Amino acid sequence: MDQTPQPLLIELLTEELPPKALQKLGLAFAEGIRKTLAAHHLLATDCAVRDFATPRRLAVHLDAVLGLAPEQAYTEKLMPAKIGLTEDGQISPALSKKLTAKGLGHLTADDLVHESDGKQDYLYARGLTSGSTLTQGLQEALDYAIGHLPIPKVMKYQLADGRTSVKFVRPAHQLMALWGSDIIDVQALGLPAGRTTLGHRFMCAHPLVITSPDTYAQQLQDEGKVVASFSARRQLIEQALHAQAAALDATIGDDPEVHALLDEVTALVEFPCVYLGEFEQAFLRVPPECLILTMRLNQKYFPLFEPGMGRLTHRFLIVSNMQVDDPVNIIEGNQRVVRPRLADAQFFFETDRKLPLAERVPALATSIYHNKLGTQLERVARVQKIAAYIAGQLGADAGKCERAALLAKADLGTNMVAEFPELQGVMGAYYAAADGEHPDVVQALKTQYRIRLDAPVQADTLTSAVLFMAERCETLVGIWGIGLVPTGERDPYGMRRAALGLINAYEQLREGAYLKVSNSLSLGLNELLAFTAGLYAPGTLAADTATQVQAFIFERYRNQLANDHDRSVVDAVLALEPPLHQVHERIRACEHFAKQPEAASLAAANKRIGNLLKKADDVPTQVDLAQLHEPAEQALADVMGRLEPQARQQFANGDFVGSLATMAQARDAVDAFFNDVMVMAEDPAVRANRLALLNSLHQVMNQVADISRLAQ
Repeated sequence: MDQTPQPLLIELLTEELPPKALQKLGLAFAEGIRKTLAAHHLLATDCAVRDFATPRRLAVHLDAVLGLAPEQAYTEKLMPAKIGLTEDGQISPALSKKLTAKGLGHLTADDLVHESDGKQDYLYARGLTSGSTLTQGLQEALDYAIGHLPIPKVMKYQLADGRTSVKFVRPAHQLMALWGSDIIDVQALGLPAGRTTLGHRFMCAHPLVITSPDTYAQQLQDEGKVVASFSARRQLIEQALHAQAAALDATIGDDPEVHALLDEVTALVEFPCVYLGEFEQAFLRVPPECLILTMRLNQKYFPLFEPGMGRLTHRFLIVSNMQVDDPVNIIEGNQRVVRPRLADAQFFFETDRKLPLAERVPALATSIYHNKLGTQLERVARVQKIAAYIAGQLGADAGKCERAALLAKADLGTNMVAEFPELQGVMGAYYAAADGEHPDVVQALKTQYRIRLDAPVQADTLTSAVLFMAERCETLVGIWGIGLVPTGERDPYGMRRAALGLINAYEQLREGAYLKVSNSLSLGLNELLAFTAGLYAPGTLAADTATQVQAFIFERYRNQLANDHDRSVVDAVLALEPPLHQVHERIRACEHFAKQPEAASLAAANKRIGNLLKKADDVPTQVDLAQLHEPAEQALADVMGRLEPQARQQFANGDFVGSLATMAQARDAVDAFFNDVMVMAEDPAVRANRLALLNSLHQVMNQVADISRLAQ
């Protein structure tokens, strides 16, 4: 082998790979090969890598690979010179043994380098070593790539010799390793490398002989009816779906489920063809979510929607793995399969409606929520009380909020939700609407499981916001209180999501036109969590659960805010654990303050004051003006007397920018105080009075945020 770069192709042909993992497997296989060959210096500069993944193969193409890596400089730290050399300067037995073990037995004492590590002289071996051959590097690359695939579940199977067993995600049948026109002598999973592969399982009856790595993708597509590239295959499917839909004046939708389904069907086919199917329009009387879910989840079809309004039609698109001149049998076969599914959904819906949703609530007494927290019915009772509490604080209709909480979990006992758990809440909303429940209650049931509230809270969505918050409070306090605290790897009850949802709800309440105010929201987080904790039987929850949950919520908020704001500003505001709906206004005020020329000096002074107050045993709450003798402390007291009332009033009015700006005017007086006054005076009375003055300054200065956190 020479050092002229040539393209390299590796393909592993297998049984059908797990579709949901296929894209990751393809990327990981390609990266494992690239990474190892690069470590062996076998890749030319700017070598491009292209990954391939189909249901029956993982492959990678590298366009510039060396047959022999260039010589590489090496440095081996051996041992201290006093141990490695004898008195006459020759190699000692200990060093000789080490050199032999490292393949350096040919070196003499004159070949070694002496260098000090600062403590003693060490012996080093330096030189050039032969580069790896492609055969050596590629064998190691294959072993590494296969051994490090993100395989969901490994299976063990026997090779053709009937004796040897190997482990892989699916049985492998062929290995191809081509460098230019040459086969590289490597093996994997008991398979020797060759130059042949198989095309489509049904549309290509003979093996394909690949001429060179550069012809691989085109030969597979033209001769083997296989589109090898995952991304190219996905693009073909997406284009065909949109073209078919446009021809029918329809769309396939643009929600996240569509994109996930595109990835899945791409992993199920090697040569995609899109066909049109339909079902009886009578099924459209069933809630569209049921039909859409059964078509996408069970059948991997793409339902078609009317443009604009997005109403479901009675047509759907099928992504088939077969290209035929007359697809009538494929279409009719798929239509026969989907009809019973849709009929089941229709039956479930009509049967469920025979029993009003409210009459299903008592049955929740037989459904365990958690063995330490009781049944779903007990949980519903807690959520009702929390909803009533929140409604009272927000001035919402408590009757509607409690009704929504009562019905929230009633659909868990329906046939439809038993078949499609993903439709919890959605079906409850349909059944509640059919029962004549208030529209606000229906909307609350429909949106209760959303990750976040999508818009500022208005009068007609206040009930939804109340139920949304009540459920998350009950989950956070209850699950945390019984010790199921989220870890770095596990959060099975979605505690982080619940915390962020609660934060989002406060933000949307602040933004909502219904409340009209930004900073006088009476729903305090601490009080809300404490009320929630009080609903559990004594001994159920750990001590200080509400306090711990509040700290957890603020920590989640801190991480979220740090993405968009300076961390020191975020820490300054959240150090006070302020009302959640005020956080953004306080951050904006703090950011404005941090840009002012007075900020650095006041932040440093504030930090100094905090340290002094921490060391003091007992600080008086009132300042004795008669005890202020120094001009600088008298001047500071005068400034405080003038600025403090104004700053406190501005803070009470929600003018956080103004409150900080007012206190910024105290900078000169504060600087003069620390320059001219000894705070820790020998006279206890004088010292205590000066600390009282500083304490007063500290409190009013830190109304909006802990300003000391802004100090550099």
